[in-house]
Amino acid sequence: MNETTTGGGVREYDVVVVGGGPVGENVAERVRSAGLTAVIVERELLGGECSYWACEPSKALLRPVVARADALRVPGLRRAVAGPLDVDAVLAHRDAMAFHWKDDGQADWLDSVSVSLVRGHGRLDGPRRVTVTTPEGDTVRLAARHAVVLGTGSVPSLPPVPGLDRVRPWTSREATGAREVPGSLAVVGGGVVAVEMATAWQALGARVTLLVIEDHLLGRMEPFVGEMVEGGLREAGVDIRFGTAVESLRRDDGAGSHDPVRITLSTGEELTADEILFATGRTPRTRDLGLDTVGLTPGDRLAVDDTYRVTAVPDGWLYAVGDVNGRALLTHQGKYQARIAGAVIAARAGGRPVDDAPWGAHAGTADTAAVPQVVFGVPEVASVGLTTAEAERTGRRVDVVDHDMTGIAGAHQYGEDYRGRARMLVDPARGTVVGVTFAGPGVAELVHSATFAVAGEIPVERLWHAVPAFPTIGEVWLRLLETYRDR
Repeated sequence: MNETTTGGGVREYDVVVVGGGPVGENVAERVRSAGLTAVIVERELLGGECSYWACEPSKALLRPVVARADALRVPGLRRAVAGPLDVDAVLAHRDAMAFHWKDDGQADWLDSVSVSLVRGHGRLDGPRRVTVTTPEGDTVRLAARHAVVLGTGSVPSLPPVPGLDRVRPWTSREATGAREVPGSLAVVGGGVVAVEMATAWQALGARVTLLVIEDHLLGRMEPFVGEMVEGGLREAGVDIRFGTAVESLRRDDGAGSHDPVRITLSTGEELTADEILFATGRTPRTRDLGLDTVGLTPGDRLAVDDTYRVTAVPDGWLYAVGDVNGRALLTHQGKYQARIAGAVIAARAGGRPVDDAPWGAHAGTADTAAVPQVVFGVPEVASVGLTTAEAERTGRRVDVVDHDMTGIAGAHQYGEDYRGRARMLVDPARGTVVGVTFAGPGVAELVHSATFAVAGEIPVERLWHAVPAFPTIGEVWLRLLETYRDR
């Protein structure tokens, strides 16, 4: 039996998880495998944002774009792939990768691991209590013996632009789920979502204008990354306008029509587009979670310690994992946090010691030391650990090692006119790699080797014994080590 019911009709579990995305699923599976009972509360689709409106559909849109770009570099393939993409086939593949926005398979999996499910909107209702309003309007009351875990993710953050509420703007959900290609698309933002969606929709036939308030793209990454991605977008035909903000919006829809959005820019120009996408960041989904019932402020990010306990709540029963804690807004990092939190909850419930020292079994050290990220585009970008700017900002001394990947034999085999760059940051005091960034075709699959080096704190001298196969792009590791040796 996965639950007990008290005399007041409250269903009691060891752990109550609010949010059934990949983060919540991982927490629930981990505590259940440790012998605790668990229930997930989900208001939308099991599998969450990543499965239906973010990671999976966006990469399904981008995969044909990247594959065609790679094929165009290969002698003997150019003529075969020179035509336009088959839009209907790409969108059908996107639909399949998003499971046609049905979560039957996820529900079956949850049942297979003996985790209960309550569908509806869950809110905290005091310490260790959650009240769920079901789609039918009923109320289900839950109680947790050991922990409540909040894993409700985040929502798009929209700027206060006059007219925004009347033009039906796209957010990331509309951008990944659109049923047809707009004739023209304005994309506001210069981060990962903006860059990836500009890449996808330009390749699918839209005329894309990218409006960036800063003077560069992907500002949290190494500067050469933004420069290379900018070059790739411009080569694809994207109109990029730096130092440009949106001042106001309007859409003059008539009866039965769908007029374009009229966009007044900070430069004084007016731009028109069939659709406008705001990719301007995300905010934690905590506004309607009942945080006020436990002394927290609705809408706030939930500050946690390295075991993912919410620090402002006494008695240590409330945990927050994934985007709601703001530590690293990436699905894979949220799942990492979930695995750590699940192990922590199980250990504490069983009265076992908690190893929360750096890199311990119950500490989320990777959130600050080894966060991997990939930007899928033309070119691809992959990074983990520190950037040069982060090292400077925190006063950490690093040796910066750069290498042009153009001359690597594996890069020549990958495609003609290969252009790529790599940067490795080394802690000179310890002789370990603390950050790596790659930009170029095919580099997404290099990021895990870099993550091993950073998370494992592997000495540079030992990395000489990790021999890259010839001829692969992975030979960049050897070239970086040679550059560091010869500097």
